[in-house]
Amino acid sequence: MGKTATAQRHATTSFPLDSPGAYSTVLSDPTLVATGTGTVFVDEWQRVPSVWNVVKRAVDDGAPSGSFLLAGSAAPKVDVDIHSGAGRIVSLVMRPLSLPERQLEQPTVSFRRLLSGERPSIAGSSRVTTAQYAQEIVRSGFPGIRTASERARRLLLDGYIRKIVERDIPEAGGTVRRPEALLDWLRAYAAATATTASYASVAAAATPGEGGIPARNTTSSYRELLRRIFVLDPIPAWLPAFSHLRRLGQAPKHHLVDPALAARLLGVGVDGLIRGDGGEGFRRGGTLLGALFESLAAQTVRVLAGEGSVFHLRDKNGEREVDLIVERPDMRFLAIEVKLSTVVRPQDVRTLNWLEAELPDRIIDKVLINTGELAHRRPDGVAVVPLALLGR
Repeated sequence: MGKTATAQRHATTSFPLDSPGAYSTVLSDPTLVATGTGTVFVDEWQRVPSVWNVVKRAVDDGAPSGSFLLAGSAAPKVDVDIHSGAGRIVSLVMRPLSLPERQLEQPTVSFRRLLSGERPSIAGSSRVTTAQYAQEIVRSGFPGIRTASERARRLLLDGYIRKIVERDIPEAGGTVRRPEALLDWLRAYAAATATTASYASVAAAATPGEGGIPARNTTSSYRELLRRIFVLDPIPAWLPAFSHLRRLGQAPKHHLVDPALAARLLGVGVDGLIRGDGGEGFRRGGTLLGALFESLAAQTVRVLAGEGSVFHLRDKNGEREVDLIVERPDMRFLAIEVKLSTVVRPQDVRTLNWLEAELPDRIIDKVLINTGELAHRRPDGVAVVPLALLGR
C-alpha cells in the first residue's frame, strides 16, 4: 500500500493536489485545508507549499495531534518562507515495500531481536530461489506497479521515470534543459548500484566515447534534485566518532529507491539478470544481479531498522567492506553482509569477524544475508539468514 492509500485510510477529509480541481481550489485559498473536520489529508502538498505554514499555524492554534497528514513525492520549489515544522510536524519516509511486506515467505528471524543484542537462536527454511529473488527485483516494491502484468509493469516503470524528468524535478525547483542527458546520468548511476564509484566516474559513464562530460555543477544539481524527490537513496559511509578504526572511506554506496528502477533503466529483465547482463563499466565483486540483490536487502533493512541509522563500511583501499551497519541510538551496532549465494564461504564472513575483534564492546550481532535455504547460526556466531526469512 502506497503513501496515498495509507493516508486515506486514516483521513476524514482529503485534498488531492494532483487533481486539477483540488489544486486550483487550494491554490486560490490555502487556508481551506484547515477548515476540514477530523483528520485532514493533503496529498502532493508540495504543489502548494504555503499549505505547510497553514498547517503549522493551525497546530499552534490548538489543533490536536493527528489533525493533519501531508504526503508528497518531492520537496517543494520554495517561493514562500516555510517554517521547519520542528516540534509540530513529524516527517516519515515511506519506502517501497520491503521483502517481508511482499509476503513471499513467513519470516522466522526477527530483525528487532537481532538489533536488541540478545543474539537469538536462528532457524527456519526458505523455498525462495535465486530466480524468484530476481523476479522480485524487477517486479518493484511500488504497490501500484508490482501487481501489474509484465508488459504493463515495464510501461508503468517507464512512465515513472518520465514523470521524474518532466514533472517531479520541475516541481522541486529544477530545470532539465537536456532530458536525455539526465536519463543517461541516471542509467550510469543505476549501473553503479551497490558500489562507491566516484560521481566523476558516473558522469564519465553517462557519456561513453564522448568528450562532453557534463560539468560538475550540472551533475551535482542532478544528484541534489534526484535525492530531493526521493529517487536516489544512497547509503552513507560509517565514520564512528568512538572508533579507533582509521582510513575509512567516506564515499556513499549508490542505491536507487527501488532496484526495479535500476533494472528498468538498464533495460534488463529477469532472464538478463540471471545471465549476468548489465551493469558494465564499474568495478564490483559480482554481477548486476548481486548488486540489485544487495539493493533489495538494503531496502528491506532500512524499513526494518526503524529508528536505527543505516551505513556501510569500507576502508580506503577497498580491502575490508561491510555492506550494512545498523547503528542504534546508543552507538552500538549490527553488522550485515549481503551475498547472492546459497552457500557460505570463509571469506564471506571474514570482515564481520574482523570487525567484532576490533570493536567487541560495540558490535551486538553479525549477520550474513544470502539466498540460501536454511537460517542458522554458525560456530563463529554469524547469523546466516536467507533474505526471505528476515522480518520484524
